[in-house]
Amino acid sequence: MKIAQLVCVFPPYYAGMGNAAYELSARLIARGHDVTVYTPEYGGHNPANFEFAKYIKPTLSYGNAARLSGIQKELAEYDLVHLHYPFFGTAGMARKWKLENPKKPFVVTYHMDTRAPSWKGLVFAVYAKIWMPRILRAADAIIASTFDYIENSDARKIFLENKSKWHEIPFGVDTERFAPAKKPVGLFARHDLNVQSPTLLFVGGMDVAHAFKGVPILLQALRLLQETIPDIQLVLVGDGDERKKFELLARAMGISKSVRFVGRASHQELPFYYNMADILVLPSTHQGEAFGIVLIEAMGSGVPVVASDIPGVRSIAKRAGTTVERQNPVALAEAVLDYFSLSLEEQNALKTQARQVAEENFSWDHVVSLHEKLYTSIGRTL
Repeated sequence: MKIAQLVCVFPPYYAGMGNAAYELSARLIARGHDVTVYTPEYGGHNPANFEFAKYIKPTLSYGNAARLSGIQKELAEYDLVHLHYPFFGTAGMARKWKLENPKKPFVVTYHMDTRAPSWKGLVFAVYAKIWMPRILRAADAIIASTFDYIENSDARKIFLENKSKWHEIPFGVDTERFAPAKKPVGLFARHDLNVQSPTLLFVGGMDVAHAFKGVPILLQALRLLQETIPDIQLVLVGDGDERKKFELLARAMGISKSVRFVGRASHQELPFYYNMADILVLPSTHQGEAFGIVLIEAMGSGVPVVASDIPGVRSIAKRAGTTVERQNPVALAEAVLDYFSLSLEEQNALKTQARQVAEENFSWDHVVSLHEKLYTSIGRTL
């Protein structure tokens, strides 16, 4: 099958949506499909060397919104188009392609609601009310990573009016790449950290577009934790234009000696950072976080998780960890303390459970098979 994937972010830009599109596309290709990913070429990020990715310079762009003019002509040759929503500036053109090609399957993965402060939030709200329903109604099938998220999202009305069009397919994790292993002593030494000390891990973007990741909440929780666990340490993997602000905040709180901002981890090194962790923390503040791919990467690595109690995220985190009230550093600190209060046997049982959950529910082989089945079934009905 000749498939076009449309996504607003893609490696080397680090973001969960782009990574999911990459993994899905690469594995579909391995199964014999002809897949091309169409994505914007953003300044500051050199295009990665993927033969199946086509980086297009946008005619208009702002943040992660980009208009890829001429995309409709490009899509004419494909059997199926799969849009990863949101993709402001290009999603409407994908809809127009479907209207002009009613017999060709159009699949949309609804990754997340869009949230932002001030005028951008107003723009997002207007778009969600006017354009998002048109785009979703044009789709032959809509994928949600969890129905828990969709039932509480901006797309709820569309979901309720035609549930048969929706399909619950989670994101996946490479369970060979992300696997339990001994703590990487060399990595601890590189960052001047104690391999024997309790270690928390955060993995996520630190740019304005990912402000919902909740790094300030995590730093506040760490300061509280140090009152009970003085040697606890925190590793933050990721980068962006907000990183400097977070580093200054840690310094102002007096916790910078226990915090390491390590920047972006390479594809090869990222699994080792998970192996450093006793707990993966995802303190997201709102529904801009719909799933939390880092949760299943941690589970694959045998690392329990603590995450915010928000739709979508909670249904994943509770399988191998716990959830806490969002924007509540006290509750976050208490959840971490609860884990370290467990016996070693109980902690090991949670680690084993985390790995088992990843293998049984989130392996990419399983997830790609679900996509293939959906693609085929749509093609037969049109």
